[in-house]
Amino acid sequence: MTHPQSKDKPREIAAVDLGSNSFHMVVARVVGEGLQIVSRHKQRVRLAAGLDDQHRLSDEAISRGVECLAMFAERLHGLDMDNVRIAATHTLRQARNVDIFIKRARQVLPYPIEIISGEEEARLIYMGVSHTQQNVGRKLVIDIGGGSTELVIGDNFEPALVNSKRVGCVSYNERFFPKGNITPKQFAAAQLATQQKLESLASQYRQAGWQVALGASGTIKAIREVIIGLGDEDGIITRKRLDNLIEKLLKFKTSDSIDLPGLSVDRQPVFVAGVAILSGIFDALTIESMRFSDGALREGLLYEMEDRFQRTDIRGRTTDDMAARYNIDLSHARRVQHTAAYFYAQAEPDKGSKKAELAGLLNWAALLHEVGLSIGYPGYHKHSAYILRHTNLPGFNQEQQTVLATLARFHRKALKLNEMPKFTLFKPKLIETLICALRLACVLHSQRNDEALPEIVLNIDKKGAWQLTFPSGWLQENRLLAADLEAEQAYWQSVNWGLTFSD
Repeated sequence: MTHPQSKDKPREIAAVDLGSNSFHMVVARVVGEGLQIVSRHKQRVRLAAGLDDQHRLSDEAISRGVECLAMFAERLHGLDMDNVRIAATHTLRQARNVDIFIKRARQVLPYPIEIISGEEEARLIYMGVSHTQQNVGRKLVIDIGGGSTELVIGDNFEPALVNSKRVGCVSYNERFFPKGNITPKQFAAAQLATQQKLESLASQYRQAGWQVALGASGTIKAIREVIIGLGDEDGIITRKRLDNLIEKLLKFKTSDSIDLPGLSVDRQPVFVAGVAILSGIFDALTIESMRFSDGALREGLLYEMEDRFQRTDIRGRTTDDMAARYNIDLSHARRVQHTAAYFYAQAEPDKGSKKAELAGLLNWAALLHEVGLSIGYPGYHKHSAYILRHTNLPGFNQEQQTVLATLARFHRKALKLNEMPKFTLFKPKLIETLICALRLACVLHSQRNDEALPEIVLNIDKKGAWQLTFPSGWLQENRLLAADLEAEQAYWQSVNWGLTFSD
């Protein structure tokens, strides 16, 4: 159980990054207009090494991860739910049995785990780098993780090109350097595979250009440390220095025999794969030099948690941009938003962070529930769900994006609840309440006119049935809408939901 922090103490916030190779935790204190890092923790978990050909995590890998989270829980004890954010990346994105991991993790750590998309990971990495670097104008940010590599070009705090590729030092180590064996041929193959993965975006990135290239996280940090150890004290990674490192690296026949100054023992097993990947990236993007940045994903999570550092509400901007792109009827969408929010406020009167988050998701789903009309009217709710599920939506984690898609999918027509996805952050009943609020709002605004609705009273009985009361005689004067409510009532009855209405 968590407890509110004392008002006399500065607010403490924490971010946890569940990576493919290591789990990281950083705790910071909010001081004035800045963040003061008070502790960092890192544990080598090698989660990706436990992922089999069927994309299932082994029991051993799950146990390693849960054991690490149990240790992290000791430091997080006492922090409020709103002050901790945990993001899972590539390996947990890929794991088909991620629900087992999350269930076991919840037993030792009470905070929710967000699984974020590759693009969202890239955006957060960029934000972490931007907040911890001096303003250097347009920058290229590269982060080579255990299972994926993120590449972003942006100006100041605004990312412009955002991509995530399945290129990681753990996965490439297993693919190209099995049993730790190192040969020039295998190294060249890993380099070439990296270039091929970047082939589709390389020209776009080179054309966009940048003033400085920055590398984040463990792989690039390890390469920097070795370059310093080899005599280049500024630690800047250049093509020439990288080639010099590769020449020395290829003299070793196995990863456990690598003996280079500055290389830590825990980084040793995946070092050769990381160097091959970075070399391939340098070639693909024609990078001349790269500096290391201390900031990365967890710093991005920290700064987004503290409202004072947010330049804009990224999710609001994302949904507004999408509404414009799909030519949403904004006046109609705003009416649906308002009515859905009204019903939800009455249905869920208790306050709390979870309610605020769900109210926000309902608001954005109401704005975007008709994006599928761009494909066609028949079955447009299914088109909307597909678009919302598979579009890159900056600011939303995977489960939040799934909620948007689910609300769009179920906002009209038959309630095929067997098609409802499973959620780990939200209980099904909470999602069903959102669906009810959005469906009723859509029915009541189905005639798409500007006339304001009358005052409608919502009561929910002990069995969970919704009862709508309209002003006297109003339904008699609006017979078409009353007929729509009767049709909606039948949909609810088909899944044993209760809906009654009267005037």
